Amino acid sequence: MRLTTAALLFAGLPGITGIASADNRAAYGPRLEGFEYPHPVHTHAFESQRRQVEMIYLDVAPTGEANGRTALLLHGKNFCAATWEQTIAALAQAGYRVIAPDQVGFCKSSKPDGYQYALAGLAHNTRGLLASLGIEHSVVVGHSMGGMLAMRYALMYPDAVEHLALVGPIGLEDWKAKGVPYQPVEAVYASELRTTYDSIRDYQTRVYYAGEWRPEFERWARMQAGMYAGPGRELVAWHQALTFDMLMWQPVVYELPLLRVPTTLFIGVHDRTALGKAAAPAEAQARLGDYRTLGRRAAAAIPGAVLVEYEDLGHSPHIQDPERFHRDLLREIARDAID
Repeated sequence: MRLTTAALLFAGLPGITGIASADNRAAYGPRLEGFEYPHPVHTHAFESQRRQVEMIYLDVAPTGEANGRTALLLHGKNFCAATWEQTIAALAQAGYRVIAPDQVGFCKSSKPDGYQYALAGLAHNTRGLLASLGIEHSVVVGHSMGGMLAMRYALMYPDAVEHLALVGPIGLEDWKAKGVPYQPVEAVYASELRTTYDSIRDYQTRVYYAGEWRPEFERWARMQAGMYAGPGRELVAWHQALTFDMLMWQPVVYELPLLRVPTTLFIGVHDRTALGKAAAPAEAQARLGDYRTLGRRAAAAIPGAVLVEYEDLGHSPHIQDPERFHRDLLREIARDAID
């Protein structure tokens, strides 16, 4: 993900509704007020780092014959629980209860002042959410940053993970070791504030959708742009800068051989996501985000992992080709049903 688009989502304060921006496009509050999720939202309130915080989440019951299993969906850095809409529908139809949270610092969840972000901390928060719902184990599906978080979750709580499904996960390489220079949080924040709808659409077209743009992609680009057009743009940009820093300095790639849960990687080979890539020297940029190589290397490193490659897709196969992706996802996670 380019430095100029490292943080493109999430926001809100209660009671703020969609606002018309200068270019007549929607604007949303700092906790994404004004943008409607596809299912009712629930709140998990708890204390973290001596602050009262809220995790907003979706809890969707099976629409097909219930199979007694739960799927936990972890969103990416430039995504929200809502962007799992089609995956939620597919899993619910297949009999799964689906939990899709917004992580603290993102989307409709709290963005607390002075919060210290850590992948382990977000995993701990997520485990607390599931515990509050009486869920002992689940399939864990993580996309982009959510894939990196899902790996940390599985390393911390292996007994709670039935199957680990990694969809275009970031964190399969150590960007700083490959030449991405340190970016002060203030510099990342300034870059975030320059985010526009046009920069979002350009980036998504090239990286998420392998060079194609279709009308159904528009909703998510508008949602992301609206966060930076609304009254909470500075708050959103600051927390996106803080989480950028978290991801840069908390690699998981070195721990892939330690994963001990059934794992499938879903890789669009046109994906070129690499955190901070735009700030790296040209020779380093050429080496970053090669997902054909990264996916195969990760599958070889994770014991027993299965690799599903999409020759024509990019970073977001669940949005670009949901029917094919969901067929593959349901096949893979069905292999590990607990009797």
